[in-house]
This record gives sequence, C-alpha cells and structure tokens, in this order.
Amino acid sequence: MATLEKIRSKAGLLVLVVGVALFAFIIGDFLNSGSTYFRQSQEKIAEIEGEVINIQDYQARVNEMTEMYKMQSGSTSLPEEYMTQVRQSVFDAMVQDIVLNDVTSKLGMTVSSEELFDMVQGENISPLIQQMQMFVNPQTGMFDKSVLLNFLKQIDSDNIASYPADQQAQLVQARNFWLFWEKNIKRQRLEQKYATLLNKAITANALDAKDAYDANVINSDIVYAMQSYSTIPDSTIEVSESEIRDLYNQRKERYKQKESVVVDYIAVDIRPSKEDYDNAQADIESVKEELASSDRVADIVNEYSEVPYVDAFFSGRHLDPEMKKFVETANIGDIYGPVFENDKYTMYKLVDKTVAPDSVKVSHIMIAGKSEAETKALVDSLMGALKGGADFAELAKKHSVDQAAENGGELGWFTEATALRGVNDDFKNAVFSSALNEVSVVKSMYGTHLVKVTEKTSNVDKYKIADIEKTVTYSSKTNGNIYNELNQFISENNSKDKMEANAKEAGYNLITGAVVTKDNQMLGSIKDSRPVIRWAFQNGKGSISEIFECDDKFVVAVVTGKIKEGYRPVDMVSSSLRSELAAKKKGDKIVEELSAKNLTSIDAYAQAMGSSVDSVKFINFNTRRIAGIGIEPTLNAMISMAGVNQLSAPVKGNNGVYVFDVYARNEDKKEYDEAEEIRTLNSANAYRIGFQAIQSLVNKADVVDNRIRFY
Repeated sequence: MATLEKIRSKAGLLVLVVGVALFAFIIGDFLNSGSTYFRQSQEKIAEIEGEVINIQDYQARVNEMTEMYKMQSGSTSLPEEYMTQVRQSVFDAMVQDIVLNDVTSKLGMTVSSEELFDMVQGENISPLIQQMQMFVNPQTGMFDKSVLLNFLKQIDSDNIASYPADQQAQLVQARNFWLFWEKNIKRQRLEQKYATLLNKAITANALDAKDAYDANVINSDIVYAMQSYSTIPDSTIEVSESEIRDLYNQRKERYKQKESVVVDYIAVDIRPSKEDYDNAQADIESVKEELASSDRVADIVNEYSEVPYVDAFFSGRHLDPEMKKFVETANIGDIYGPVFENDKYTMYKLVDKTVAPDSVKVSHIMIAGKSEAETKALVDSLMGALKGGADFAELAKKHSVDQAAENGGELGWFTEATALRGVNDDFKNAVFSSALNEVSVVKSMYGTHLVKVTEKTSNVDKYKIADIEKTVTYSSKTNGNIYNELNQFISENNSKDKMEANAKEAGYNLITGAVVTKDNQMLGSIKDSRPVIRWAFQNGKGSISEIFECDDKFVVAVVTGKIKEGYRPVDMVSSSLRSELAAKKKGDKIVEELSAKNLTSIDAYAQAMGSSVDSVKFINFNTRRIAGIGIEPTLNAMISMAGVNQLSAPVKGNNGVYVFDVYARNEDKKEYDEAEEIRTLNSANAYRIGFQAIQSLVNKADVVDNRIRFY
C-alpha cells in the first residue's frame, strides 16, 4: 500500500514524463518519415505544372543524350561547353514533354504503337530515320529500308545474346541509340498532331491570298528626302515622368524578367610566362635532337606531340601545303622546323616514302557470333569455295553479318589512314599489300574478315611522316604567380568601391553591371564560368567571391545587386522609353514645321530639311529593310498605298521624317494563282504555328527551376 501511495503522490510527475516520452516518440517518427520528404525536396531539380523532376531522372536523360553525342561524333568525352548544351536541351525537352502531354491527353491525342511501328519500319518511315547516314545505300545515296531492317534485326535482344561478350556491348550501345531516336520520333509525331489541329483552325482565305500576292508582286520606285531626328537637340524636347510611366504601363508585358543577380567581375588571362616560352623552346630543340638520332619515332611522337603518330603513308593531296612542300623535296630522315606560330611549335620528320596506290576499293565477308572452331571451319569452307570459282558477292550476301552484306560485301574506298582508323593495322596492311582480287583473312575487334581488293588507283608518291605539334602552356609556377597577384589585390581591395577605384591602376579590367539569370551558363563569354553564377545566386549583395579558375582565366566577382522575378522597374528602362518619346515629339515638330511651309516639290522639301534627294527601287509592302534607309514599316505601308507621281505628306518613321514621290510602279508578270497562294500561306503558317504553339505552352507553364543548386 505504501508503494501504491507513493505512485499516486507522484502521478503528476509521471503524466509529465509519459507525455514527454510520447511527444519524443511522435516527433521522432515524424522527423524520420519526414527525412524522406526533405531528401526528396533536396533532390528536386525542377517542378513543372506540379510534376516533380528529381536529379536522378534528369541526370539519366543527360547521360543518355551524352552517349548519343559521343556515338555520333566518335568522341570518348565531351567538352564542358557541349555538356552545357546537353543539359539545357534535356531540360527544355522535359518541360516540353510535360506541357505537351498534358494538353494532348486532355484532347485524347496519342501516338499508338501501330502508328509508331509504321513510322520506324512500316510503309511510312519517319523522315528523321530516312536522313540518318547509317541507313543510306552507298550505291544509290538514298535511304534503303532493307539496311534499316537488317540493323533492327541485329539489335534485337535475342540476336544480341548470340554474340560474343565483346560484341554484345557494341550492339547494346546501338540498341540504346535506336531507342533514343524512337522516343524522339514519337514525341515529334505528337507535336505534329497538335500543330496540325491548330493549323486547321487558322487557314488562309481568298482575301488573304490576294493581299499576299499584291504585297509581293507590286513594287514601287521612289525619290525621297529625309530629315533625321538627330538634327533636333535633345535639350529642346521635354519628356515628363508621367509620359514615361504611361508608355511603360502600355509596354509592361515586354519587361517581364527572371530572377537575376548583378555582378562586377575581374577576369585575368592565364598565359605562359617568358620562362615558360624559354623552357618550351629548349624542350622542342631537345626533341628534335632525339627525333633525328632515334628510331623510336612513334614513341617520341606519342610521348610529346598533341597529335598521335599515324603509321601510314599519305599522298600529297592529303597533306597541308607546307608539309607537302617539305616532303616533296626532302630526303628520308630530314626534319622540318621547329616552327613557332600562334603559341604552337610544329615539326615534321620524313620517316619513309614509297610509290603505291593512294586508295583501294575493298569488299569483305565478316564472320562474327561463332565459336573459334566454327569460325575456322566457315573460313576454310569459304576460301575453298572461292578458289573453286564461287562468286564473292553472293557469298557475302549469304554469310556476312554486317550491313555491307546487302551490297555484296562492298565497303568502298580506303586510304591507308582510313583503313587504319576504321579497322586496324592488320586490315590496313592486308588491303594495301594484296594483289587485285586476292582474298586475305584478317581478324579485328568486330570479327574475322575475308578481304578482297577489287580496285586500285594509280601509283603515286606517298610519304610516312612523324608530325609533332606542341602548344606552349603555362606552368604551375606561372599559374600560382598569377593567382597570388590577384589574391593579393583582392585582399587589399576587399569591397566593391575599392576594387572599382584601384583595378585599373593594378592592371585589371573590372567589368561592371553584368546581369545573370539562373539559366545563364556563362558569365559574359568566359568558358566554364557556371560556378561563378551559382556562387552569385548563393551569396548576398556586397559579397566578394573566391578566385574561380574558368578554362584559361581566373575570375573573381562581387555581387552588386539582386533583381526579383517579375517586371523590370520603370527606372531601369526609362532611358530607352525617354528616347522613344523624344523621337516621337521630334517627328511631330518636324512634320508641323514642314507642313506649315506648304512645299510642293521634293527638292523644296530636301532644302527645307537640310538634306538631299535620293532614290531607291523595288520597294513592296513586304520589304523588311529598305536599301539605304533601313527598317521603316510605316514608310513601306505609305509607299504601297501612294499614287504614282503624287508628292506625299511628311511621314514619321523610326529614324526621321520622310517625304517621297513614287515615280514608277512595277508589277511582276507572275500570274495570280489563288490556290497556290493559299497553299503557300498555310505552309508558312504551319511552320510558325507549330513552333509558337509549343513555345506558348512552355511560356504559360508553371516552372520552378532549381538547376542552379546542382549545376
């Protein structure tokens, strides 16, 4: 009982302890479950119309497009400026996909699997596929559906599994290439459907056709005089703040702006020092001595030069003029250079020369996807058949596993260099040492080849050259010196005002008032400067950055202002608005003064304007830029409506006031074809509406872009 009483006496404390424990349990559970929410928020790269794009999905699309660029360019990596373009293209595509899918799904508009099949391998192959060089028949130069179908057969999952592991990777890459374009074809078709729907609602009629015809076929020749607005001093024209405000309100939609940061920055070139140039000259002279005395030509070139050694003979037509001039008069072992130009040393050595065909035409039978024993048996069988008189082209069509099979195994023409780059050294040696119609067996990473040379060009002089090219670069010491000097300047001038006051004296150029948005990839024209922009958005006004190394420059920036998303304030655009209003008032003043003089000839107007009479021909309503005058749409319209040999009243333009006289009107002999004019207008509208429709959806979409946090 005593124990029970103790518990009762402490009941309040017990309730408090239990309550705290329960709260800790509940809040702990919330935080644990909430950590997923916070993590998802941190991984959100964008939100489009409420649909979240996370960093993993976005990066996967970037990686996919990067691989496509690599495959098409033959590169193993892409420079940062290419990656910047890839990231922007992927983001734009993802935004467009979401807004387009949203509007088309509401309309019940889709691309069916049957429709997609028809576009990729049916009767109506997409133009996107037909334009791909890999599906062009080399003999006709035209798209060949059989080549496409053979490719699709090769990349079929079941077919890929039958190949050796080293070839499977290439086929999987080819399959991914195809799936990438298949998705793009589907999206392109959906865009076309949506654009077509809109185009059908906006069609030209007979009146449109006649107006378009008249605007193009009726031309006017004029004499004119012009008084520029610059003849009236700005000081004589008053423009009130209320007038500027009224014009701003009329134009306000033009002044929409994204969130921006204003920065001042110093960019310092990282250039080699005199010591670097001296060291580079000593190095190239040392390499010249080694190149002259050593047989290790390939090793020396590959170790020192920016271009690899190519173990192949070249004819003179494949060499640049300076190299061609050298080899035609040099003896084997002679060296040209080193020559220094544009920060680069160039040096050649003539390694060997010969007389041989420049190019050979080659056919082959490629065997792949079989065991070593099966391959040997098939090679022996085919060689026996060929010795017995079998037709090489027919055997290629039956047994070769590559696309050339459809063309009897014909690969086309090769120089030594293209044979080496396209396959390997064994292939190059075989095709350039074989007699005509002799069959050789060559192995490569692609499989085993039975190779036959079917044609050769005439013998020419050919040269094997060691080519050394070396750009002088800055040393780590030079890099450090430039960095330290800039760092010292920033330490001593650690505010915007001090930087502005002392930069010029210290030898630095301070760029002021640069405005950057979140989607800008470069600060000015500085490559690889995206990190500076990211820093600017993450720091407040007055902050001075660390020193960034951007490509070949050191950059330091200071945040001088922040601009919120919305509309540019009137004071930021008042200068241009004031100039426009002043020009209008100058025009009114000039017109009033000229009209009061009751002038009756173009010469009298020219004298009153303080100008001279000039002429221009072939002006029509659609003339965008009038020769000698510029862009003056009001003048275009007035000329088109004016009578012949009738002096016009003064016309206010963009740059001045004009008076003109149409002295001749010409009409093209083109016969009016209403149906053709309507077709032309509808075609032009289709292109314009197709682009503007998607862009309009994007512009109106609610897009939250967080890429600045990641890239």
